[in-house]
Amino acid sequence: MTSLLTLFGIFFAIMNPFVNLPVFLTLTDDFSVEQRKNLAIKVVLFSTIMCIVILMAGQRIISFFGIEVDDFRVAGGLVLAHIAWSMLNGNEAASHHGSEQEKGNPSNPSSLSTLAFFPLTFPMIVGPGSIATMIIYAGQAKSMTDFALLSAILALILTMLFLVFYFASQFSALLTETMRMIMTRLMGMILLAISVAMVVSGIKVLLPGLA
Repeated sequence: MTSLLTLFGIFFAIMNPFVNLPVFLTLTDDFSVEQRKNLAIKVVLFSTIMCIVILMAGQRIISFFGIEVDDFRVAGGLVLAHIAWSMLNGNEAASHHGSEQEKGNPSNPSSLSTLAFFPLTFPMIVGPGSIATMIIYAGQAKSMTDFALLSAILALILTMLFLVFYFASQFSALLTETMRMIMTRLMGMILLAISVAMVVSGIKVLLPGLA
């Protein structure tokens, strides 16, 4: 099982609440502080439910389609590389944040729940990159202890996400544009290195002659 620090770094890079904060603020520009707090609760609730489902059933889902973990490791690594490259260039990956058309007009959402699930929970928080990573590392868990540690790390990330989104108005005053850009590019570089390692690891198993 990957070390705890590495696991935390992986999920923090993908689900980074501080990097996602500007998107949250933009989508809730016309919301009151109370509406933002209610939305934050719903986002974390939906994200938690999705994480639980993926951790518990992710392996069964890919097995149903005849996909091995190492196949998914290569595919997931490529998805992460795409997201990381976008972060390094200061852009938003549509696969991670949703396209402009998908975001629609958030100033008048039909309900908080609709906006909380899409695009804030999926694909911004629990998107292709984080889903692939959860399935891969859940598959690598060799014991209940490993699985519990993976779950604990995700719980920590989701707790951080809740605090940042719940107090979004206060954090937005502290997080300058320069700080956000530096953090985005740093996380992008870390995520790119992780994605390369995932692809190489998967290829070594799929094509043992290259090892």
